[in-house]
Amino acid sequence: MKRFKLIGLITIGLLMVNTSSAETRVTYKSAKTTSSYYQMAVQIAEAMKAGSSGGIIVTVEESQGSVQNVMESAVRPGNYVFTTPPVLVKLAKAGKAMFKDKQNPKFADIRALFPIPSLTMHFVMSEKSGVTDFAGLEGKTILLGKGSFGAKEGAKYLKLFGLEGKVTLAEVELSNAGPALKNGQIDGFVTAGSYPAPNVIEAAAGTGVRVLSLNDEQITASKRTRLIIPAGTYAGQSEDITTTSLPVVAYTTTQMDDDTAYALTKTYWSQKASMGEAAAWWNAVDKDLMVNIKGKIHPGAAKYYQEAGFSLTADQM
Repeated sequence: MKRFKLIGLITIGLLMVNTSSAETRVTYKSAKTTSSYYQMAVQIAEAMKAGSSGGIIVTVEESQGSVQNVMESAVRPGNYVFTTPPVLVKLAKAGKAMFKDKQNPKFADIRALFPIPSLTMHFVMSEKSGVTDFAGLEGKTILLGKGSFGAKEGAKYLKLFGLEGKVTLAEVELSNAGPALKNGQIDGFVTAGSYPAPNVIEAAAGTGVRVLSLNDEQITASKRTRLIIPAGTYAGQSEDITTTSLPVVAYTTTQMDDDTAYALTKTYWSQKASMGEAAAWWNAVDKDLMVNIKGKIHPGAAKYYQEAGFSLTADQM
């Protein structure tokens, strides 16, 4: 009996070891907890656990921004996943701009996994303002917000399109854009985020808005990526909106083994439809966003894409 008990205990111990070793733990560095991208990270963590039957456990970490995420990739060990626009990875590898004095040879080890919803520009005008294009912004009161990508990008567009000094900039927090639009304090606001953007949904339902489209010349001048927001995304939107975006991608490094990268990528795409049922911004992610990945894709992820019939470029392989 003692021998049988001993054998039983050994067997249980081995099962515990096997269960532990089968579990893959991943750190996912995202954004500030108040950001939609942090919410996306939490959704990805839940989807990975569900899609792998508990085999992949993702721990989400708050970040102060994409630059920090890229910087940490040079020093974080193991299964480190982080989000950033591809342009920052390119700048880091070249040691340019914000990475000029922070070069690190390990930036060359960064590899892409999969695209996530893009930062999408929205120029939102009240129906009452009567504005239907950028020329109509002259003389209007616009809320840009402060410090965010959308605020900086919005100010850049006003200058590019000859509207600098011709638009009154409201001193209102972006979080108050909806009420300010409704009470006529502002004629419109600028916001950047994955679409459908919650603050635009609120404004469209409560006030009635028009999200402005950019023409081909304006998109070229912006040096951003063209993006279409499909008709019907927002209340009262009967036509597609042509705007610009800043692609965002989930990356890792060559420290991640091929099997883990393969499992993460496969589970992400297999769970994307379920995530889209819970949050509509996932429905904006499809195979077309793969072209936004500049540079190398992790070999494990590339294996999945080849099996699934995705088209990859020579530079991505």
